[in-house]
Amino acid sequence: MIQVAVVGATGYTGVELVRLLARHPQVVVTAVTSRQYEGQRLDMVFPSLRGFCDLTCEELTPEELGQRAQLVFTALPHKTAMNFVPGLLRAGCRVVDLSADYRLRDQAVYEAWYQSHSSPQLLDEAVYGLPELYREQIRPARLVANPGCYPTSVALALAPLLRAGLIDPASLIIDSKSGASGAGRSAKTASLFCEVNEGFKAYAVANHRHTPEIEQTLSQLAGCAVLVNFTPHLLPVNRGILSTCYAQRCGTVDEAGLRRVVADFYQDEPFIRLCPAGDWPNTAYVQGSNHVDIGLALDPRTGRVILVSAIDNLVKGAAGQAVQNMNLMLGFEETAGLDLVPLFP
Repeated sequence: MIQVAVVGATGYTGVELVRLLARHPQVVVTAVTSRQYEGQRLDMVFPSLRGFCDLTCEELTPEELGQRAQLVFTALPHKTAMNFVPGLLRAGCRVVDLSADYRLRDQAVYEAWYQSHSSPQLLDEAVYGLPELYREQIRPARLVANPGCYPTSVALALAPLLRAGLIDPASLIIDSKSGASGAGRSAKTASLFCEVNEGFKAYAVANHRHTPEIEQTLSQLAGCAVLVNFTPHLLPVNRGILSTCYAQRCGTVDEAGLRRVVADFYQDEPFIRLCPAGDWPNTAYVQGSNHVDIGLALDPRTGRVILVSAIDNLVKGAAGQAVQNMNLMLGFEETAGLDLVPLFP
């Protein structure tokens, strides 16, 4: 069994990691850290983990974690992660980082959207952890930057047609909706029940921090610089992201041809499900799973292609994808610990 640790285990992403790792056949969680809940058992903080994880939350240095684990998940806020990850690498750990700190290749772009970077020397080494696109680069990596939830839903919807040159990269408009858990577990007025329930709103319009991450991946796929209009919205639900992507078609390929391209692109991918023509993704059908559901239509009046994707923001959008990356890094079956049937209702 491989020893793994979760740094920041008491956020929504951290506890989701522990939930998935607790049933993984080839790893054992040997340490969980939390500053806020230091000294408390994790299953007392999260009763859902009773019988699955009785570890006590600790504050541990990178050096101490290096004595306990071979691979570490850092589920920390950006800025905090960049000050912790270098020490883990020096301690000999391999790292899957779930913050935004190592996702962007360009230090100047990162600093324009976030803050100053304290370990920019690792930006070139970090591998962007979207397995369906970068699987072979992930396998040997020491440091994997787990993608953001919105960028995951968008990149996987657009990748097949963008790479094939069948949609115009200059025409992309992305409209995404997320459940409230995407804002994290820290107390915020905007996330209070009465602020979210019975409402539906856009936020961070034209300035969401996931925008440069989306553009970075789409530019690599298109082979040219891509700018997008990206508008996120907050749904009054716990989990899920639904992204609707609009793009102008290139050429004369019909809807059936577009569907064949997407189906062929993902034919061997265990977590991608292409919805039948006329059916559309629903966040309710991927909840609790690492699946991505994708739907497609061509509007014959406008020539626009409409792609819709649904993911669970805490699983494929965070913890599940992190486990998928770990499986690749450690040579396990990619689906190990993730062969979960979605919850319904």
